[in-house]
Amino acid sequence: MTKTTPFLDGAISRFGASLKAKLSGRGALGAPEDQLRAPLEALLADMATILLFKAGDVVAVGEATLSALKTRPDYAVTARGALTGFIEVKASGKGADPRRFRDDHDRAQWAKLKSLPNLLYTDGNAFSLWRDGALHGEIVRLHGDVETAGTALRAPPALERLFGDFLRWEPIAPTSARALADVSAGLCRLLRDEVTEQLAAGTPALTGLAEDWRRLLFPEATDEGVRRRLRAGGHLRPADGAGAGHRPRGRPGARRPFPRQDQHGQSAAHSGY
Repeated sequence: MTKTTPFLDGAISRFGASLKAKLSGRGALGAPEDQLRAPLEALLADMATILLFKAGDVVAVGEATLSALKTRPDYAVTARGALTGFIEVKASGKGADPRRFRDDHDRAQWAKLKSLPNLLYTDGNAFSLWRDGALHGEIVRLHGDVETAGTALRAPPALERLFGDFLRWEPIAPTSARALADVSAGLCRLLRDEVTEQLAAGTPALTGLAEDWRRLLFPEATDEGVRRRLRAGGHLRPADGAGAGHRPRGRPGARRPFPRQDQHGQSAAHSGY
């Protein structure tokens, strides 16, 4: 095994001690993966220091714990003020290879998250980095069990490389129209799924937006019709007599730029208009 640095050994030792205390607590509240959050945030800060980032350069923004939602990673990570990637945390023992997950929730979640260009998976014992659904490098496994090792927990040097690749990631611009379409399609599917879930959860920001759009653009549509249009992200046209200030301008008799919507939010092309 290649020799590690004292800085990495110290960071993993603190990570192990914190996790042992968290995971051995019989009165611990929340889902098993929730016990990894605070130790993981501390480890991320330590790794950023080892990688010569300044204090405060790397920030992990945690998402609210909503187990029913399948598309939102546990953390969005910024480096020097710019979004650099996402972290998904799994319960200890699940592993860090989403291709091998057996739980239906985890499998459905991976089917959506694999569209992300820089995603780190971890269950505390193992770490992996994924880019557009492909494994980047290797799955790195710690030496020792996070539930029992405590300060004796150790990591191979590959863990430092993995965090370096994750935190120093930079977007690669598509070099062709096809590549741009592939990237956009995956991210649009992810956005569509999250909008669908947030509407079902009754998130005020989106339900309020749906109501505003209904009043302005197609007041005769049903609730499901409005939701369908929001999910699809397709073209919208103001209904006759609504939103006059937003109507497209053109010569009399010009072809309408958007299809007419029926009361269910379907376009005329689909309803035989």
